[in-house]
Formats: sequence, structure tokens, C-alpha cells
Amino acid sequence: MELRQLRYFVAVFNQKSISRAAEQLLISQPALTRQIRLLEHECGATLFERLPKGTFPTPAGVALHKHALTMLAMAGSAREVARQAGPARQPVALGLAPGLPPEWVDRLLVAVAEKAPLAELELTDGDTTGQLRMVREGRLDIGLVHQEPSQDLVGARVRKEFFGLACRPGLPEIGDATTCRLADVDDQRVLIHSREQFPLGHDRLLAASHELGVAPAWRIATFNEHARACADATSSVAVMLTEASASRLLPDWQWKQLINPTMALETWMVRQPVSRGIVEKVAETILETFPVAPEPLPRTKPL
Repeated sequence: MELRQLRYFVAVFNQKSISRAAEQLLISQPALTRQIRLLEHECGATLFERLPKGTFPTPAGVALHKHALTMLAMAGSAREVARQAGPARQPVALGLAPGLPPEWVDRLLVAVAEKAPLAELELTDGDTTGQLRMVREGRLDIGLVHQEPSQDLVGARVRKEFFGLACRPGLPEIGDATTCRLADVDDQRVLIHSREQFPLGHDRLLAASHELGVAPAWRIATFNEHARACADATSSVAVMLTEASASRLLPDWQWKQLINPTMALETWMVRQPVSRGIVEKVAETILETFPVAPEPLPRTKPL
């Protein structure tokens, strides 16, 4: 059975006439009759009754007509299906840490789209503790976290920026024009992230304040977008943030880099040692886009 025969059959079915169908198909009437008879022979059934008023389908012809339309439609779309077919995209679950600047994330997404086009990124917002757990459990392929991973994971630093204090406007100045020290906020309310969001940095900050003999009145909260609301709720005079986060969340608060002690927020890319090829391609793209650069120098107190 050929597709050509099915097209001839449908033409006769629609026209209810061999002669009119032959005119439509631009073939001779004997040739069309011969093809219909060949089709009937292959089907083992009479498909049309030749009556004085025209050519009408038998029950077998009516049944074949539905299948013929389906087969012709599939044949017509086959070329387009083949043309559009290509390698299947593969999902890659990527975790995003709090505080990553939107422009940094946008640059990452553009790079992956260009260099790893078969990767279909599935993005998840998550704190460091949660992301590390999800990477180990296989629920995240790649995590972007604020902590150097342990030896059971593969990791590379992709970003480093310094912490500072965003100071509430309208209060006495903290520190000098561009820097401040923990001693400058001794016994004052300062909002910081919870340990779950930034484990090592949280511990280092508390240890440093103890070593310096400084005791800010720490106010601890888990926050990403609502720094102002958390600061207001705790009556904090300052919020510890990176400069990028402060400019986005508290644009009218003056940000000053913390210099004693100097505190840095590092972002690490982590994944399992053995990963799918597409995951390794995305990881490679991230490292090419954000290569390890010389560490930025902290600000110093002006002389």
C-alpha cells in the first residue's frame, strides 16, 4: 500500500466520482481506476460501489477513509518533524545563594545558554546549609554557596566580596566616610544573617568580636529581600551586608566596609565528584565565565 494510493482513494471518496477525481489529480481515469482496484486487492475488500449516480464508499471504504486521513496527515508532517528534531535538552538543577547580584546571575545564564545550549537550567533559591544537603542527596546538580565545600564535594570559588555595615540614615555617623570597625558599633544593635544562611562567616564574626573585646548587640534574622523590615523590627542601627546587597536592599543607607576585622563573602560552586556530562559542561562554563581572579584588596582607613 502506497501513500499515493491513499491520496487517490481519498480523492474518489470526496468527489464520489472516478472521473472528477481523475481531473482533480491530473491523471487519466483508467489509471485512477487501476490504482483503486490495486488498493482494493491489497485490502481484500471492495471499497467503492459504482452506481448510476456516482461512486459511493462501502462500509470498508468508510472505515479505511478515517485511517487514510490520519496516515496522510502524519506523512505530511514527517518532514517538519525531522527538520525540527535535534538533541534533547537535559535538566540541570542549579542552586542560587542569597545575595548574588542580579547582573551576575544574568551573566551566568547568558553564558550557559551560549556555551551549553542543551542544558535546561532549573533554578532553586537556597541557603548554604540547604544547598549542600541537596547536592549530597542528588537533588541539586550544582550549588552556589557561601562556604568552601568539604572534601566529599568538588568545589571552586567563583566570587568574593567584602562585608560592611549599611548604616541607618539620620543617626550619628558610624566610623569614617567609607570604613568602620566593630568597635564603632560596640553595644549597638546590628542586624546580621542567621548562621544557617552564612555558617562560617557567622561563627567568624562572633569569634572576632569576642577576641576584640567588642560586644555589639547582635540582632539575628533569616532574611534575603526584607533587610529593611528586619532592621526596623529589631531597631537596628546598621545591617551587615555586602555592598551589592546594600545598594539593592537599602539604597538610602550609607554602606561602609568593615575593616577591623575584615570579613569577606565568598561564593563557591559545588557539585558531586562524578556528574553527568551536561552538568560538567555547565560547571565548566561557570568557571570560564567567572575565573578565579586576584583577591580584591580591602579598603583601609584613610590617613
